[in-house]
Amino acid sequence: MEGKDFSVITPEIRTLASYCKENKINTSLYDKYEVKRGLRDINGKGVLTGLTDISEVKASEVDENGVSHPCDGKLYYRGYDVEEIIAGFTKDGRFGFEEATYLLIFGHMPNEEELKEFNKILGNYRCIPPNFVRDIIMKKPSCDIMNAIARSVLMLYAYDNKADDISIPNVVRQSLQLVAEFPLLAVYSYQAYKHSHKGGSLIIHEPDPNKSTAENILLLLRDDGKYTPLEAEILDIALVLHAEHGGGNNSTFTTHVVTSSGTDTYSAIVSSLGSLKGPKHGGANLKVVEMFKDIKANVKNWDDEEELTAYLDAILHKQAFDKTGLIYGMGHAVYSLSDPRARVFKGFVKELSVEKNCEKEFKLMDDVERIAARLIAEERKIYKGVSANVDFYSGFVYNMLGLPQELYTPIFAIARISGWSAHRIEELINCNKIIRPAYKSIAEHKDYTALKDR
Repeated sequence: MEGKDFSVITPEIRTLASYCKENKINTSLYDKYEVKRGLRDINGKGVLTGLTDISEVKASEVDENGVSHPCDGKLYYRGYDVEEIIAGFTKDGRFGFEEATYLLIFGHMPNEEELKEFNKILGNYRCIPPNFVRDIIMKKPSCDIMNAIARSVLMLYAYDNKADDISIPNVVRQSLQLVAEFPLLAVYSYQAYKHSHKGGSLIIHEPDPNKSTAENILLLLRDDGKYTPLEAEILDIALVLHAEHGGGNNSTFTTHVVTSSGTDTYSAIVSSLGSLKGPKHGGANLKVVEMFKDIKANVKNWDDEEELTAYLDAILHKQAFDKTGLIYGMGHAVYSLSDPRARVFKGFVKELSVEKNCEKEFKLMDDVERIAARLIAEERKIYKGVSANVDFYSGFVYNMLGLPQELYTPIFAIARISGWSAHRIEELINCNKIIRPAYKSIAEHKDYTALKDR
């Protein structure tokens, strides 16, 4: 069997696959039985499936007459406005991801002593078992870093003497270890991939327990381990903005569903990683980067608003770029007038564009955001409004930071492990039932036929 390519799709497999396609459900039946596809109603509002104290995504307000109206988006972590959180730690000149992680998991803002002790705990956990890089990460480098991280997380189960203990103290311990380990798993997996698949030099830096998560990512990734204060600050802000986004997003809901079965922490987190890997969830900023690369190649004069508008209109009408009719990075399932993450991020992105001499690219993004919002609203008759989401700018930031595209979604995972951990603990504390929604069967009952008579 050695050397056999198991990825080949044989004629027999194609025949079997055709049987699957014959089982497609008539879409009219979803309306007939009032099934809310994607757990969202016809207006895009999510079906209420649980309660959470961890975060709130706000996109509308109810007036005195009980009528709901779109409003500028707001994101709250444990009741605190994320924009105020970021304004607070940036004003003090400190990093905020660790503070946000503490808030999400433990439910209150840490004081100076608590934050100091928490950073010390994360610093001590910022390591992986001896020979793990050689025996696990280097053994079979994957071209997909999300898969590599998932494999590593499952292997960490084998190194944990209390892997199946789901008592809250043990899950807190496991969660903090994973928060600290994720940057190492991601960057080391990328270094292994680059060395194995691209012939690059293999440079493995040791993490610094006294530095922040954002600083360690840049330290581990760059050959010389150097970075500017602004680079680390903006990456830190990106981590804070991606750390949590309500219990209903796909990967966090996955955390709740899998946790409710009583499984171990490593299995639950790997399930969430699998969700985040999907291009409809964590891979959105990659499509934004590809789209802007296409725009730059096809719009000769970026300052010519008519030319830019015409090309965006062509994208919208499936005549350009990937012919899907989507202007990536615009619009959100919940937010309408504005995405608070994009709103707070934009100012810092502009500042970094000056340091990196990318002002022209930033202006192009600003123009695309403005023009695309108008075109989409007119074309799709979206009266609630449409705005740029955080993915619109995050890819541009990662590109300016020199981060390889293979790490864009893993950076998201490095941030979101904080939210996943908080939701896993919340599920364990508050619920004792396995999550099991209903699916209505539409199959007709049939009489069994013996094999010889089929």
